[in-house]
Amino acid sequence: MRKIALVAASILVLSGAVLPRVAVAQSPLINGQVTKIDESAGKITLKHGPIKKLDMNEGMTMVFRVQDPAMLKQVKVGDKVRFDADRVNGQITVTKIEKAK
Repeated sequence: MRKIALVAASILVLSGAVLPRVAVAQSPLINGQVTKIDESAGKITLKHGPIKKLDMNEGMTMVFRVQDPAMLKQVKVGDKVRFDADRVNGQITVTKIEKAK
């Protein structure tokens, strides 16, 4: 009887029935344009559209911190970009940025 329980538990674990799979929701990237870069401060100024997840229902121009200073070398003033931002340590921070295609 103990063998049967062990085999049944193994089958459940291997099939993923015991460990639920969590779907990670990807938020859509925000369209923007680089208006200023301050590498020494680790900040970027972006003119952007609404950022719903941060309760910004209208577009605006604002200064963001960047999560990784290397991000600032990927773009230049005037570039159209797509980015993601979130609250990191209480500050609105760009967590991902790429040039728009």
